[in-house]
Amino acid sequence: MIQTIKHFIDNINALGFSTLVLVLGILEFSFGLYKRKWPKNERWVDIACFTLPKFVIRPLVAYYTLTFLPWAFADLKNVFGWVPFFWGVIIIAIADDLTQYWYHRLHHEIPWLWRFHRTHHSASYMGMAMASRQNAIYTLFFSQTYLTAALVYLGLGAPAIVVKGIKSTITTLAHSSIPWDKPFYKYKALHPLAWILERTISTPATHHAHHAATTDDGVGYYKGNFGNMFFFWDIIFGTALISRQYPKAYGISHYEGDPWHAQLLWPIFKSPVKGSELAADGLMVRADVPLQPHQYNDKRYHDVGFTQTNGEPVLQTVNAGA
Repeated sequence: MIQTIKHFIDNINALGFSTLVLVLGILEFSFGLYKRKWPKNERWVDIACFTLPKFVIRPLVAYYTLTFLPWAFADLKNVFGWVPFFWGVIIIAIADDLTQYWYHRLHHEIPWLWRFHRTHHSASYMGMAMASRQNAIYTLFFSQTYLTAALVYLGLGAPAIVVKGIKSTITTLAHSSIPWDKPFYKYKALHPLAWILERTISTPATHHAHHAATTDDGVGYYKGNFGNMFFFWDIIFGTALISRQYPKAYGISHYEGDPWHAQLLWPIFKSPVKGSELAADGLMVRADVPLQPHQYNDKRYHDVGFTQTNGEPVLQTVNAGA
C-alpha cells in the first residue's frame, strides 16, 4: 500500500506540475499577457534560468548531499522513518519555506547579496517563468535545498515529494500573470475565504507587489512580501502588505538589459553594460532612477529598494510623481 501511494505521489508530482506549467504557458501567451515585453535577451534569461538550475544545479546538489551524508552520518539514515506521513509533510514544509523566507529576505536587506538576487527582479513583466528566474549562484546556495536533502536522508522522502509539488504549484501561480485570486476580492461572499487565503499562501496580488515599480502607490512593496509558499511568514515577521491590488509596472528602475549569461552566472561572467551593477566595475547597489508617470508601462523600469547615500547603500522608496 505504501509503495502504491508513493508511486501515485511520484506521478502526480512529475506529471501534474509539468501539466500545470504547460497550461499556464499556453494561457499566458494566448492571452498576450506578456504584451510584447519578452524580447530575445529576456527570453534567453528565462530559459537559461529555468533549465540550468532545474536539470543541473539542484539535482547535483541533492546527489552530492545524499552522497556525503551516508559517509558522514551513516548511523542517522532513516532515523525519522517513524514519523507519520502527515507530520513529515508539516516538518518539511515549515523547514523548507521558513529557511527560504530568510534566505530571500537577506538578499534584499544585505547590499552585497543583492546582485545575486537581482536577476529575479530585472524583468519588466510577471509570468510563470519568473518563478525560476534566478542567478545560478543564488540557486546553488539555496539553503532549503540542502536542508530538504538532509531530511530526505533522515527518512522524510515521501513527504518531501509532496511538499515539492505543492510549493512549486503555489509559487508558480503566485508569479503567473494570470490573476486567479481576483474573484476572491471581487465577490463579497468570497471575502472571508480571501482573508484566510491571502494570509496563508502567496497569491498573485501579494507577490506581484514584491516585484512592483514603486511603493508610493500603496500597492507595491519590494521591501516585504518575501514569502514563497507561505505568506504567513510575512505576517509573523512584520513584512506583509496586503492591498488586493496589482502594480502598474514591474522591472528595475536602472535596468540596462544585461546579457543573459551575466544575469545567469554573475560574478563568473560580468555584464559589458557600462554602469550596470553586474559590470566589472559596477556598484554594489546602484542608485534608483525615479519613475515618471509615463514610465509605468515601460518595460525597463522597476525599483528594488536600494540607493547610495554618502557611499553607503540604504533602502529607499521611489518617488514616482512628476
